[in-house]
Formats: sequence, C-alpha cells, structure tokens
Amino acid sequence: MQKTVNIKNKKAKFQYELLDKYTAGIVLTGTEIKSIRDSKASIAESFCEFNEQGELFVVNMTIEEYLYGTYYNHKPKATRKLLLNKKELKKLEKEVKNTGLTIIPLRLFINEKGLAKLDISLARGKKLFDKRDTIKDRENKVRLDRVKKSFN
Repeated sequence: MQKTVNIKNKKAKFQYELLDKYTAGIVLTGTEIKSIRDSKASIAESFCEFNEQGELFVVNMTIEEYLYGTYYNHKPKATRKLLLNKKELKKLEKEVKNTGLTIIPLRLFINEKGLAKLDISLARGKKLFDKRDTIKDRENKVRLDRVKKSFN
C-alpha cells in the first residue's frame, strides 16, 4: 500500500485570487523524490517564473535533504523545472508578461503512477481590504452554521 502525499499551500487562497489551474510535472533527482514520498517538502513561500528560453521553473520550493542520501544529496532550495505542454506554457507566459499576474503552486502530490505533480494556478494578489472581506465571509459562515446547528 502506497502512502498518499498531499502537501498544500494553505495561504494561497487567502493571499491570492486564483484564476486558472494547471497540473504540471516536476523534474526531480532521486533523493528529491524520496524526500517528497516521506512528505518532507514545503511549497509555502514558493512561486513560479519563466527563464529566457520560455521554460517554467518553481522557485523557493523546499525539499529537505534525504536522510540516507550520501554525497548524491540535493540542495533543499534549488529551482526545479516544471513540465507543461507548449500551448499551456505560451498562454501562461503571455498572461504573466502582459497583465502582471503571478503563478503560484497550490498542491504537491504523487499521482497513481508514482510521479510527483504540482498543481499551479495563475493568480492575482489580493489587496488588504479583499483579505478583510475573506475573513468577514468566513466568520459569517461559522456564525450561520452555529445558528443552524442550534435549530436542529
């Protein structure tokens, strides 16, 4: 039985307005995938950017060093290449350059075939008042649920 890996970026929905979602593959070394399978990774402070050749990379994603990796071990904060179709890459690059949007990782997981995948989203940063509205909506929902529970 394979243990499921599901590492989420919990602050993403609060700090950004999410527009489009994509699932991308990641180019990893042997010790990196072993650390991910042990759930020793974090995407909390990470973001994605394009290089000069139009390739997409995830920056600031932390994958802890593998415990049993000797001198073959990887760097924890290395930039890692993301794999998408050319059409998706061109669309994302155009959106990022023209409208000033950003690409953020939402979830790191391992699919049925055992490959590491990253759910990424095209996002627009929220302003402070938008964040306050999000908090207010969440609190109103909690109050409403309490009232409903008291009637049942």
